Amino acid sequence: MTTSTYTVTGMTCGHCASSVKEEVGELAGVTGIEVDVATGLVTVSSENALDPEAVRAAVKEAGYEVTA
Repeated sequence: MTTSTYTVTGMTCGHCASSVKEEVGELAGVTGIEVDVATGLVTVSSENALDPEAVRAAVKEAGYEVTA
């Protein structure tokens, strides 16, 4: 089990968090996602290490940007 945390900008509400969860959740191997809209932190749990670029692309597809 691997956990990675990303900082995402532009999220302001629960709908934003749901959009990010939906897109990132489609990545192979993802087992859990926690989103804190107030801090912009997105924590992704997965079976194996995820490609950070794949996570960035999924967040971008949801309409937001990974800054860290």
